[in-house]
Amino acid sequence: MKTRFKDVLAKHFPLFPFLFSLAAAVLLAPAIAAAQQYPVKPVRIIVGFTPGGGNDVISRLVAQKLSTAFGRSFVVENRPGASGMIGAELAAKSPPDGYTLLLAGVATHAVNPNLMKNVPYDPVRDFDPICLMATAPALLVVHPALPARSVKQFIALARARPGAMNYASSGYGSSAQLATELFKSLTKTRLQHVPYKGVGAALNDLLSGQVEVMFNAAASLLPHTRSGRLRALGVGSVQRIEVIADVPTIAEAGVTGYQAGSWYGFVAPTGTPRAIINSLSKETAAAVRSPDIASKLAAEANLVIGSSPEEFAAHIKGELARIGKVIREAGITME
Repeated sequence: MKTRFKDVLAKHFPLFPFLFSLAAAVLLAPAIAAAQQYPVKPVRIIVGFTPGGGNDVISRLVAQKLSTAFGRSFVVENRPGASGMIGAELAAKSPPDGYTLLLAGVATHAVNPNLMKNVPYDPVRDFDPICLMATAPALLVVHPALPARSVKQFIALARARPGAMNYASSGYGSSAQLATELFKSLTKTRLQHVPYKGVGAALNDLLSGQVEVMFNAAASLLPHTRSGRLRALGVGSVQRIEVIADVPTIAEAGVTGYQAGSWYGFVAPTGTPRAIINSLSKETAAAVRSPDIASKLAAEANLVIGSSPEEFAAHIKGELARIGKVIREAGITME
């Protein structure tokens, strides 16, 4: 019978198991103590986009709650550029001590790794998920001049006029383009892509009738659907959104399996102490579920989540696979 090395040590050195356990405890003690005292200095939250957007807004709202909960400042640091990659790389290479967090989203953790070459980080290997805070479903809107008042009517019109209708997006590889390409794939329709440099320019041309269709986060479109300058046909969530309860989900309207939009969550560099991850996850979930933040998010057609680290990890892996499939099937490339 094979004798294990540790059994030999235990036989000849009876105190070995005790000494081994003691040594392990001594080595782990600093990490445990650090986690229990966390935080002892300000924590930065890196947002890889400019101030004012959905990523920035939710980060600042939650940062205020975390500052109160932990008694230390949680400060948002905007590091825009390269579709969020500059900020994500900076976070990935930061010390895994809980003092640098990243606002992760569909761009940094699902689109870029599937679309870009030489992405300087791995969305799964280089980060420890903390909490998926909320999702921002895509809203399908059309210019009022278009004779379609439902998703079914829009599909029928698109099939009758293949390639004749133009859809706007905020650029190649944007969540707006991906939402539309998924819709095209599931409905067997053809729409012509017109990319813009940002949502603002795309929205201006949609409002003027230069393009007829757009999928985008509902928050930027709601003022125009309420004024009648745009018509909302469907939303890309799994359930109806309370603030636009009269707008059906696109899946409900007949496009089985359709789901599209953006999402927001915190991650930390891989190796961050688990006790810190768990503490941050608990307080972040409590923050987004608090009545004041939840009501603000809901007013802009966001769905509050507040997930566990494990649930967020599964979400990221699922999004990587789902978005990758859309990109490959649509042949989307950076042009």
